[in-house]
Amino acid sequence: MVAAVNEQRAALGEAPLPPPERSGPALGRASVTAVRAAVDTGREPLREAMRTATRFLLDSLAERAPGRAVEVRVPPYAAVQCVAGPRHTRGTPPNVIETDPLTWLDLATGRLDWGAAVAGGKLRVSGPRADVSEYLPLVRLRPGP
Repeated sequence: MVAAVNEQRAALGEAPLPPPERSGPALGRASVTAVRAAVDTGREPLREAMRTATRFLLDSLAERAPGRAVEVRVPPYAAVQCVAGPRHTRGTPPNVIETDPLTWLDLATGRLDWGAAVAGGKLRVSGPRADVSEYLPLVRLRPGP
């Protein structure tokens, strides 16, 4: 994960992460910042950096909204179950949210409104509990260019 973030930072002309930021939440936040910077400058985020950022943001959601009533999917990188309530045990869960990695990045960093994402078809939701907007944004970053 550190290598992916440092590779993304190098592509942006930035120095590698210092040792204190190479693990845990600091690494996750650094991955989100690096991917966001790539997108903001019109560059394609590197795949592994995007994977790291996506996983960090999904894990952050699961920590903020613990439970197993809703499944949030961001293919091809990750999925988590979150939100307290009835738990599903087999098959497709009744409450599912699915989106692409860039939309998830925008939602989780407060750059995109939940309602606008749903209305624009960027976010697919099914089930009566499939709305995690009250938990967003997960990370606030400085505004981009």
